[in-house]
Formats: sequence, structure tokens, C-alpha cells
Amino acid sequence: MKRTKKHILLLLLCMTLILSTCITAFAEGEGNIDSGSGNMGEGTATDVWNNKDGVRITVVTTDGTVVSTPFDLTNFNIANDTLHFGKVCKLEYTAGASLSPGTGSYVCSKPGTALPRIISGGTNKASIDAIKRYFCSEYAAQLVADKSGIPFQDLISGSYKLIIEPIAYFVHGGVNYAMTATEAALYNQLSSGNLRRKLASLTHQNLPLALFLERDDLGYPAWTGTTNSKVPDDQILAALGIGIVSYADVPEADLQAPDYTYRVNTDVITSITLSSATEVNPDNPASVTFHINGGTYTVNNIVMPAGSSQLVWVKWHTPSQPVSIPIEVTVTGATTAKTNFIARIVSLEENTPPDPLATDTNPRFSVSSLPATPQNTQASWSVWSAEWEPKWEWVENWTWKENLQWKENWVDEPFWYSVPKECYPRCDASGQKECAEIHREWLESTHQVDKGEWVDNGSWVDNGRWVDNGHYVFTSTSYAASINASMEIHPDDIVPTAVGDTMKSGYGIKETATAQFLSNSPSSHYTPVQTAITYFPEFEYQTYWRLLAGDGGNPATFTFKPNVYSTYGRSVHFTPVWYPDNTSYTVYTHVIDAWTPAGMLSVNINDSIYIQGSMFDDWYSKRE
Repeated sequence: MKRTKKHILLLLLCMTLILSTCITAFAEGEGNIDSGSGNMGEGTATDVWNNKDGVRITVVTTDGTVVSTPFDLTNFNIANDTLHFGKVCKLEYTAGASLSPGTGSYVCSKPGTALPRIISGGTNKASIDAIKRYFCSEYAAQLVADKSGIPFQDLISGSYKLIIEPIAYFVHGGVNYAMTATEAALYNQLSSGNLRRKLASLTHQNLPLALFLERDDLGYPAWTGTTNSKVPDDQILAALGIGIVSYADVPEADLQAPDYTYRVNTDVITSITLSSATEVNPDNPASVTFHINGGTYTVNNIVMPAGSSQLVWVKWHTPSQPVSIPIEVTVTGATTAKTNFIARIVSLEENTPPDPLATDTNPRFSVSSLPATPQNTQASWSVWSAEWEPKWEWVENWTWKENLQWKENWVDEPFWYSVPKECYPRCDASGQKECAEIHREWLESTHQVDKGEWVDNGSWVDNGRWVDNGHYVFTSTSYAASINASMEIHPDDIVPTAVGDTMKSGYGIKETATAQFLSNSPSSHYTPVQTAITYFPEFEYQTYWRLLAGDGGNPATFTFKPNVYSTYGRSVHFTPVWYPDNTSYTVYTHVIDAWTPAGMLSVNINDSIYIQGSMFDDWYSKRE
């Protein structure tokens, strides 16, 4: 039965600046390339934006009535002492709400599935396609339902809309701020233009132009102005820094959360669980056929004892482009809970860190804790097999075999016996002669007669046969898999002043990560490790990452790809020149895409070098 159709009309227009892939490692979409944002990662110690962004979400009715308290989402760790202006949405400011400092510490949430990049800055690009996919997903709708307290089915009934506003987290006048585009414009007016003078590229270009409407809605016009230059306060307040999501009349499949998420161009395993209340044996085995992306994969001869279950899987290769693929499963001889699935194939683009500059500063930097990314280093599964165990038994079939024989019975039997006498002449009146009469005599002498009968001297005969009343004996063969990994980072070979693993900041480091997949199962049961992603402390292990190059072996070896900013084409990552002295520089790598019937294995690894001094120390000469 088809479910009720829902529809999401995303009124978020294309981004105006350089738009990026998602911020998460599993980003979807390509960046739209437009004019840049200008040195957004730079600034002074007291006025700087370090590429931290987020969104404010408010649920309103279709006529624009606010029905939920706005809430803020971000991927970043935001300090509690960040100055903010409360949870007020653009509609409320438009209706006359004034800008006033919020009370208490700043509150925001990290979504379970990371937000895509919202605000572009320098080489840190955002992708409008990724933003649309995220906020039009069932996951986002369910997240909003949970946060707002509005039941999910009511939220997507067509009676509500979402107001989405970009938020920038930055330092102004030495103070941490959280502002939407509307709040930044109002604040700039109150400060007589001081905010624009200090952070114009952020507050009056990248932030307001991050989201705007492609058609009129809720009293706000579609934006038709510049997409690559600074805009004044009045235009921001009238039309910018807002996106609207509406739910009405789209097939619910568009809202459906994926059952499986895979990376592009990757060997993966898709599995289901069969069960049966009765025995499934080789005489009547079960069968499963997977229909995936135009291909058909059939698994035959599936067996299991009564009341048990069995994992059934197929190994296949994902497409090279992001896409959602329906998977249909046909089952005979057993049952499964679900036969239709959605596999989301996502892009895993490298979000390359920006070109490190000698002028980069980050005076408020503090070392972040390593991510607590879930890992799964072991998996186990089993496969049923069946073997016949004979039990020969004799089955009787008694029948009577007839043997008729004549039983003689001789007896004496007297009888009358006629004896003719000699004829003699006898005259009668006519003068004729007549024959003599026949003379009868009773013979009492013995005359034996057989008075016997047929007698059946047969017997009972067992015409039975040997019957094999054996049964199938089921054996469960257990399989297990695990991965282990290690990594080493060292100063690049051409760093002139490195001593062991101690070096000055600003130079490059190299990485070698090794991951081994171990299993007692056939190769059809698994894929080896295929992906490794590395994150860095200067970006709080977020925002930017490097997708390592692997050799496809087992053990698999992963290294940095050649750095586009390296003069000598070195396969390195450059440490920031401002990184604090006497501090460990710890690199974190997440190893994934080792697939088994029981799911994907992953492991987290890290290694450190020690920063002592700056590369400036090697090139500075004091002259009298």
C-alpha cells in the first residue's frame, strides 16, 4: 500500500559566493564556483572569523506565524561565553523585535549527521546542492520535529514551513559573537558601521548571501541583486540571510531516510536476515534475489533449522556519482522483515585545507580533544549448512502367500450294478421273441471313491523394505573479521631543521597509515579496507580533511596525496606557522569501508609530532 505523499519545496536559491562540499567527511555535491569571499580566514587578533558557521531553524505556519522556539545547529564547539542575541528569527525582527543581548550562556546543538558547509570563505566552499539535500531529507525533518516538539507527521503535513538562517561565529573587538545575517545588519546599524569596517567580507557579503530565496515567500522577495560583492544593511534586512523549506505534495520517497549509506566507487556488502519457523533444508532450500541498480544478484541453496535465521548478502560496487538507489529483494522459501530498501551513495570529496600563509594568525587557539568518532573493529556472522544423517529402519509389509494342495480322501461306496443276462428265446402271444431283462444287483463289494479337498498350505510373507528415516543435521559455521591499523607522522624529508619527530611549525608533515583486514571467511564475505580520512588539530578535527591515497592491498597503506600548495609537489600537510610552541601536533585518521555481512568495520588512529619554534626561526636574520 502506498503511503501518503509529502512534498518538500526548497526555496533556497543558489549560493552567491564560492560554495563548498559538505563539511562532513561523507559530503554530497560539488561546489558551485563563483567569485571569492576574500581572506575570510585572516584578520587581526581582535577581529577575525575562523570559518565557523551554523544555522538557526524556526518552524512557522504557512502564513508566517512562529510556532516554535528557534534553535541553533553547528558542527563546531562554541564557547558558552559567546555573546548572542537570544533565539530570535528574521520574521520576528521584521515584525519589530529589537536587537538585545541574550541572557545566559549561548546554547547550540551538534546534529548527529553533520551540517553541510553553510557560509563560504576563501577556499572553504559551500554547496547549495548539499544544503538542499540535507534540509529536504527525512533526517532533517525528524530532527526539527524532535527539537520543536511538533509531531513528525504534522510537520510534513503541509501546514508548516522552516525558516533557515545562516549563523557566523566570529571574534569582534576581542569578544566571541554568534550572529545571523539579520542580527549582523542590525548590530552594524547600532555600532554606526563599525562591524562592517572590521569584518565586511563576512558580515556584509558571505553571511547574508549564504542563503536567499529564489521566489517570493512569507513577505520576502526573491533576491536578484549581486552575488559576489558586499551588500548594505537595508538589503540584508529586506531580503537576505534566509531560506525557506515547505512540505507539500512530494512523494514520500523523497523524505525517506536511507537504509544503507555507502561511498561512491566502493566495494560494499548489502545483507538481509532471513528467518523460518519451519526447517529449510537442501530438498527445499530458500533463495534470495537482490535487484540493485539494474543488476540482479541471486543467492541459492540457503538452509536453516526450524525457528532460526540466516544472514544473506551480496557484494557489489557502487556508482561513481552520488545517487539514491532503490534495492528490491525477492525471497522464496523463507521470510524477511523488509524487501524494499534505499541505498544512498554519497560523495567523499577531499575538503582540502586552504593555502597556509605566513600571515595567518590564530591567537585564541586551544588544542581540541580528539574526536570520539564511533568505531567498529570486529564483526562476526555465521552460515548454516545441512548434511543428511541416515537412519535405516525396516518397514514390515506382511502378505499371505497361497499354496493350494489336494488332500485325498478315498472311501468305499456301494452302488447298484446292472448285469445283463443271456438272452433266451421267449415266445409271446404274437409269436415274437423278446430279450431277456437286465438284471440288477446290489454290489456290496468295495468300490473306492476319492472324496478329498483342496487345502491351502500357504504362509505369511514379509514383503517389507529398508527405509532411511534419517534427518538433516544443521551445522553453523562461524566467521569473524577484525581490522587493526596504525599510523605514523613525521616531518617531511626536506624539513631542514627537524630533529627526529620534533620540528618547527610551518613545515610539512608526511603520514603513513597501515590497515589490515583479518578474517577466516572466504573473500566473497568481505571487502578489505578502502578508505582513510585524516583530520587536523588546527581545524578542531573538523571543517577540512584529507582523503588519503591507498594502494588497494591488504594490509592497505595510505599516504597523503600531493599537496597542491607544495612548491615541490610533496605529499604532505603543512602545519600552521602560528601553531603553539612546546605542543604536540596530533593528527587523527578515521579508517573505514571494510565491509562484512555484519556491517562495516572502522577504526580510529592518531599520531603526533612535537612543535618547537617556527619556520621563521630558520629564516630570520638579526642585523645591526
